[in-house]
Amino acid sequence: MEITELDIKFLSGVGTKKAGVLEEELGIKTYEDMLYHIPYRYVDRSKIYPIASLTPDLPYVQIKAQIRNLRTVGVGKTMRMTAVAYDESGEVELVWFKGLKYLPSQIDNGKTYLIFGQPSIFNRKINIVHPEMDDFDKASQILVGFQSLYPTTEKMKKSFLNSKAINKIIHNIFGSLNGKIPETLPDWFLKKYNLLYLHESLYNIHFPTSPELLKQAIRRLKFEELFYIQLNILKMKYRRKTFFKGYVFEKVGDYFNNFYNLYLPFPLTNAQKRVIKEIRNDCGNGRQMNRLLQGDVGSGKTLVALMCMLLALDNGYQACIMAPTEILANQHFQSLSEQVRPLGINIALLTGSTKKKEREILHEQLQNGSIHIIVGTHALLEDVVAFKNLGLVVIDEQHRFGVAQRAKLWHKNTDLPPHILVMTATPIPRTLAMTLYGDLDVSVIDELPPGRKPITTLHTFEKDREKSFKFIAQELAKGRQAYIVYPLISESEKIDLRNLEMGYEMVNRYFLPLGYSIAMVHGKMKNVDKDAEMQRFVRNESQILVATTVIEVGVNVPNASVMLIESAERFGLSQLHQLRGRVGRGAEQSFCILMTSFKLSHESRQRIDTMTGTNDGFEIAEADLRLRGPGDIEGTQQSGLVCNLKVANLAKDGMLLNEASRIASEILESDPELKKEENSLFAVQLKRIFKTKLNWRFIS
Repeated sequence: MEITELDIKFLSGVGTKKAGVLEEELGIKTYEDMLYHIPYRYVDRSKIYPIASLTPDLPYVQIKAQIRNLRTVGVGKTMRMTAVAYDESGEVELVWFKGLKYLPSQIDNGKTYLIFGQPSIFNRKINIVHPEMDDFDKASQILVGFQSLYPTTEKMKKSFLNSKAINKIIHNIFGSLNGKIPETLPDWFLKKYNLLYLHESLYNIHFPTSPELLKQAIRRLKFEELFYIQLNILKMKYRRKTFFKGYVFEKVGDYFNNFYNLYLPFPLTNAQKRVIKEIRNDCGNGRQMNRLLQGDVGSGKTLVALMCMLLALDNGYQACIMAPTEILANQHFQSLSEQVRPLGINIALLTGSTKKKEREILHEQLQNGSIHIIVGTHALLEDVVAFKNLGLVVIDEQHRFGVAQRAKLWHKNTDLPPHILVMTATPIPRTLAMTLYGDLDVSVIDELPPGRKPITTLHTFEKDREKSFKFIAQELAKGRQAYIVYPLISESEKIDLRNLEMGYEMVNRYFLPLGYSIAMVHGKMKNVDKDAEMQRFVRNESQILVATTVIEVGVNVPNASVMLIESAERFGLSQLHQLRGRVGRGAEQSFCILMTSFKLSHESRQRIDTMTGTNDGFEIAEADLRLRGPGDIEGTQQSGLVCNLKVANLAKDGMLLNEASRIASEILESDPELKKEENSLFAVQLKRIFKTKLNWRFIS
C-alpha cells in the first residue's frame, strides 16, 4: 500500500469521529483523498490592514490587534459575545453568535492577535463577525502569504472541521509524508510538457508560495486529470475497434430501397444522409458499431434509426428500439408501424403493460424470428426476452438508462454483440462529449427538416398571465393546441402538486367558457390515466394540456403551436430546451412563453436570456455547462469519473482537454497497449485510477 492510501483516521488530529464525518460529507477516506480536496479560492494573508482602513466592501482582511472588553450582551436568541479589537489607527467591534461557552477561556485581554475575517457594517459601525484568531507570536507559516479556503458543510463545521481545520489536517499530511508522494507521470513526460512534479504541485495548490507556482500547480493537476481520462477512453476505443467483431450488413436490399424510393415521409436532409452513410460504413466493416447520434428535438433522428433498422432486416437480422417511458415507446410503435406497413414488416411492442398472454406470444415470435422489429421499454432487458438474431439495438434518450441495464442487450446474442446506436435529443457540449462519450463514434444531425420554422421564445411575468392566456386563446382560435407546463419537483411536490391543481382550475375558468377542453397529466397519476389524457390531446379532443415535465420526452403533436412554462426560473436550461421542443413540430409558427416571478437571480436571468436569444441546442448546452458545471447535464455518473472531476472544469478547460486528448492519441498511436518501458507508468496509473470502476466502456 502506498503511503498516500493510508486511512485518514490514523492522522494526528483526525481520529475515528472526524474521519467518519469527512467520509460521509466529502467521500474522503485516505490521505490521497484529502490532498485532492482542492481549495475553492485563496486569500492573500501577506497584507496586514490598519483598522482605520477597513470598509464593508473589502473581502476577507487580516489585522494585527489587541483585545479588550470581551463581554456577553443580549438574552435568549439574541445573545452574543462582543469584544473590541484595537491597533494604533483605531478600533473595530468583533462579534460571535456561537461558541459563547468557550470564548472567554480562549481570548485574553491585552494579548496581540492576528485576526482574520470579513468586515461588515451594523448600526453604522464596522464589525467582524466570527473572526479567526491566532496568537500573533505563535502564528504559523500557514497563516501568512496565500491562504486556502476549502468547501465545507454545516455538519463538518459542527464537528470542528472548518476551512482552517482542513488546512491544518493537510499541513499535517505533508509533515507525515515527508516528500514521499509517489509521482504519477513519467519523468520524460514532465520534462517534455513542462509540468511540475506531483509533490510540488499538491503542496503549492494548498500552500502557494507564489502566484506563479500556484498557476503551474493548478495546470499540472488539471492536465493530469484530463489526460488520464482521455488515455483511458481512447485506449478502450482502440481495443474495441481492434478486438470486437460485429455482424456485417453487406447489402442494401428491398426493405431499405423500397422505403427510400416509395414511402419516405419527406426528403432527407443532407445531415440525415451523412449520418446514414456513417452508420452503413460502421455496420459493413466487420467491427461492432457503437455510435452516439445527437440531434435536436425534431431533427429526424427516429427516421434515421428506422432506415438503419431496415438495413439490418435486409441482411437477415432483427432490430429493436428501446425507449425510457411507455408513452415514448407507444409513440415510436405507432409512428414506425404506420411507416413500415406497406413493407410487410412485423413490428411489435413490449412494455410493462403488455399482458402475460401477449408476452408469451411475443417471446415465441422473437425467438423464431417472425418479429422483425420490436419496440419496448426496460421490459426488453428481462432475461426471458431472447432473439433469434438481434443485429441492431437503438436506444432512445440513452442517458435515462443505466449502463448495467444496457449491457444486458449485449448478451441477447450468443455469438456476436449487436450493433448499438444510442440517440439523444439533449445536445451535449463538445468537451462533455469528449469525456462522457469519447470512446463512441459521434454523429450529429445539425439541420432541421425543410419547412420547420424556428420557435419564437418570449419572456413574461406572472402579473401578465391574462395577456398570455389571451395570446393562447388567439392561437386556439386558429385551430391550434397548447401546452401549459408547471414544475413538479420532488423535494416540494405537495406544494407543487397544489400549484398544478390550482393552475388547472385557473386555466379551466378562463378557457372553458370559450368552448375549449382541457386535459391534465402529471407523474403522480396512474399510467393508464396519464396515457388516456395524453391520447385525448393527441386526438385533439382536448385543446390544452396542463402538465408537468412528464411531457419533456415523448409527446408528438404537430398541431400544438404554443407552450406556456409557469415558474420558468425553476427549470434548468436543457430542460427548458427539451420542453420547448414539444412545439414547432408542424409547419406553423410556434411560440414558447417563459413566465417567471419578477424577482430573478442573476443565474435565472442568464438562463431566460439564453432561451429567448437562441434555438440552437448546442449553444444552450454550452451555456448550461458554464452555468451549472457538468454534474447533472446528462444525469450521468456512468463513466464513474467525468462528472466528479476534482480539479479540472469542463466549462473552462476546453483547450487543456484538447491538448490532453491530442497527447494521449499520439502515445496510443505508437504504443496502443502501453507495453513500452517509457509508458509503463501510464499503464500502472490507468489500472489504479479505474480499478474500482466497472468497465462498461465496451458497452455503448
